Amino acid sequence: MVRDGLVVGGGYSAAMSNAIWDALVATPLPEVRHRAAVVDDLAEVKPVTVAGAHRLAWNDRGGQSAVWYFTDDGRVLLLTFDHESSLNLYAEEDFALQESFFEGVPEPLVALVRDRPENYESLNLTDSATGRTIHYAGGVFWYDGTHWHVSSGLAEHCRREDVDLFGESGFDYCLGVYRFGQDFTAETSVAIREEDGRYDDEKQKEADLTSVREVLIRHGR
Repeated sequence: MVRDGLVVGGGYSAAMSNAIWDALVATPLPEVRHRAAVVDDLAEVKPVTVAGAHRLAWNDRGGQSAVWYFTDDGRVLLLTFDHESSLNLYAEEDFALQESFFEGVPEPLVALVRDRPENYESLNLTDSATGRTIHYAGGVFWYDGTHWHVSSGLAEHCRREDVDLFGESGFDYCLGVYRFGQDFTAETSVAIREEDGRYDDEKQKEADLTSVREVLIRHGR
């Protein structure tokens, strides 16, 4: 359902429904946060607090990333980035277009990534006229406490330019590791790593399985 230019529910338009988006929408927020915390730990990203929001992230060490900001009032900002996509505005140094991707997102959420120090997952684009900065993101999504939304600015750009929003934003690739709508266990996490060629032999795989199990136990599973 589209409401006030924002997208609520199963996809950013009826024609562009997406399985991972649908699964995220159907996942209770505590489970979303749990998976984000586990993946952050597995990716060895240090959780940080930004203006009262808890930041958790993932990166594939190759230029792709997902960054979550969970606020104390139950809202969430999610940024995704694929450095090889057409929505990589950092390569274009297009501050104005990047700013437009945050249109429709409540200002307190945007403030979490505006004029903030950059980090491994989120470099800054700078406005040459004012010196203001904002973190780059191919995908901008947010949760209002009840529903998930695609930012209206991103959705409008993708409609206008005929861009595959979920593919080019990095959403599909970056959220695959969270396995929304699927089992999320040590075994499934290790299976993903095995597909990525992480292990040289079965012994290395078994050692990693033990480590992943310890991470899940640390996060209450």
